[in-house]
Amino acid sequence: MDLVFATNNIHKLKEIRSILGPAFNLQGLMETGIREEIPEDYETLEENASQKAWVIFNKVRKNCMADDTGLEVESLGGAPGVFSARYSRIGVPVYTEFDVAEANIRKLLDQLRDQPHRRARFRTVIALVLEGREYRFEGIAEGAITDAPRGREGFGYDPVFIPEGYEQTFAEMDPALKNRISHRAKAVTGLVQFLKRHS
Repeated sequence: MDLVFATNNIHKLKEIRSILGPAFNLQGLMETGIREEIPEDYETLEENASQKAWVIFNKVRKNCMADDTGLEVESLGGAPGVFSARYSRIGVPVYTEFDVAEANIRKLLDQLRDQPHRRARFRTVIALVLEGREYRFEGIAEGAITDAPRGREGFGYDPVFIPEGYEQTFAEMDPALKNRISHRAKAVTGLVQFLKRHS
């Protein structure tokens, strides 16, 4: 099955391709000729995923999926949540240039300094627009935030997130293991099961 994934994030694209397997031909936005940023104007993961999926579907008129992912930290009241990807940019002029992922982690650890309660969860929502109808899938990975970054794999907050039941961060894990247990993997599993039933 051909699917367009509404992202320019090559790390996400590679990760989801690995989870989906060879039965699906997953194209990113660059492969469809779309290079502009896709809007994320809403305050929930569900609404943002839906918005992105419909924007791309209406452009390419092909079956399309989009995801939105947030890291929700209990002691921060669920922050950074829907603002996870741009957490460090809040209040920063748009022309300021820096490594966003590194800055996001730095800000998160600063917010949690001397905080013993470090429970958190990653949550992914996928919106699939299939033949003009929308379906949604959710995946959650419970865990905790470390005191300092660990590991070189993955992306985003992976170096500071230890999933429940493990001692390694996502960034220390073999990618194949992460792709079996992550929030995104759980959401994609629901998506794949749905697509197999409807193929």
